[in-house]
Amino acid sequence: MKPKRRGRKKKVCTFCADKSKKIDYKDIRTLGKYVTERGKILPRRISGTCATHQRALTTAIKRSRIVALLPYTAE
Repeated sequence: MKPKRRGRKKKVCTFCADKSKKIDYKDIRTLGKYVTERGKILPRRISGTCATHQRALTTAIKRSRIVALLPYTAE
């Protein structure tokens, strides 16, 4: 007998679900959810974003770091 697999709920991209939400490098509160406390960008499988929005999110986080709104690393 095979053991029963517990189905995990598939994560939904928050940007696809809420069409009014835009990815902006100046919106630190939104970008902060996708960065660890050490300063690393969360991968797609953990954050649940789709590939299109993950790429846009990554560029927004990098731009935010260049302008010094987000830190590169935690101290």
